This record gives sequence, C-alpha cells and structure tokens, in this order.
Amino acid sequence: MRVLVVTAVPAERDAVTRAFGGLPGHDVIAAGVGPAAAAAATATALATGSYGLVVSAGVGGGFRAAPGSLLVADAIVAADLGADTPDGFVPVTALGFGTVEHRPPSTLVRAVAAATAATTGTVLTVSTVTGTADRAAALLAAHPRAVAEAMEGFGVAEAAAQAGVPVLEIRTVSNAVGPRDRAAWRIGEALTALTEAFGKLPPVLEGWTHD
Repeated sequence: MRVLVVTAVPAERDAVTRAFGGLPGHDVIAAGVGPAAAAAATATALATGSYGLVVSAGVGGGFRAAPGSLLVADAIVAADLGADTPDGFVPVTALGFGTVEHRPPSTLVRAVAAATAATTGTVLTVSTVTGTADRAAALLAAHPRAVAEAMEGFGVAEAAAQAGVPVLEIRTVSNAVGPRDRAAWRIGEALTALTEAFGKLPPVLEGWTHD
C-alpha cells in the first residue's frame, strides 16, 4: 500500500523521513502550516499519485499528555469551524452545512496504537493555537475526549475524504495546551518520538486491510 504522509514543516518531514521516507512507494511532504495549506498540498499530491492511505503527522499540544507522548486520532475534529454567538460557539454542522469530524479506520487506529503504545482520542484542528488556560478549558469542555490540538489534521482529512482515501493522524506532544511557555516546550523530544513511531509502522500497514 502506497502511503502519503503530510507534515506541516520541514523538521517534521525530516523526522518522519528518517524512519519511513526511504521505503518504496511512500512519500513524505511538508505542506505548510494550517488547515488550508494542508488541504491544498494534500489534494495536489492525491491528484498526481495513487495512494491507499494519507497520514497527517507532526508535533502538537497535548491535553493531559506529557511532552514526548504519542497520540493517534480516532476522531479528527475542526474545533473552531463555525460561528461565534451570544450563547457561545456553534459548529458549522449546527448551522446546517459542512462537517467538523472525520474518523480514521478503527482497525488501523487500534493496530497503530498497539504497535506504538500510543494513546488514542480526539485530535483537534485549530487555526489559532491555544494560548490561555480559559481557552484550553473551553476546548476540553466541548471535546472531553480531546488528547491534542494541532493545525493541519482536518485539512488533510478533508482532502483525503474528497479523494476517497482513508486518513490517519499521528501526533507527538511538544507542549501542554494552554498558556504559552516556550521554555517548557520539548520539540526535540517530540520529533524524536515521531521518528520512533514511524519506525514501527511498516509491519502494521503491511498487515492492515481497509475496514
């Protein structure tokens, strides 16, 4: 099965490539930051190549997860796609159109989590990274199963869905979601964990049958 891995920045791409990019038929790209860039680059790659799986991968902020932790999405959710109202945030689906969630194949999520000792849960896609405790608490209240936030997964998933290709999202934690404290970020640890995770994926993908 040919796999397309979509990261945001070159450092993430290189972390994946160290373990995975040299395998025949698999491609790893750095699409840019945010859901729009991720969707555009993923759609372009899918239009020019034949793939059996798309993986959104990179580092992100963790909810209740320590730096270096590995997380696999069982739901990829656009957390800020909707409307602000006097009664609070309303997702676009409640407005009567669109979607805010994509679900990766459950058998693949379980197999990857088992092989890598990852935690599964909802990974949120945001266009603005959370920087306050209040915002982090609001996201958890709205999405109790959230394990991480990042900026590209939903864009990748939208493009994959349009092409009829299954999607997976893998994140390693570089920092806690909440007040920005750059001194506490552990990006190097997160990138190392990303390389280690992708080193364990080939046998899982070889044995997976799309459900």
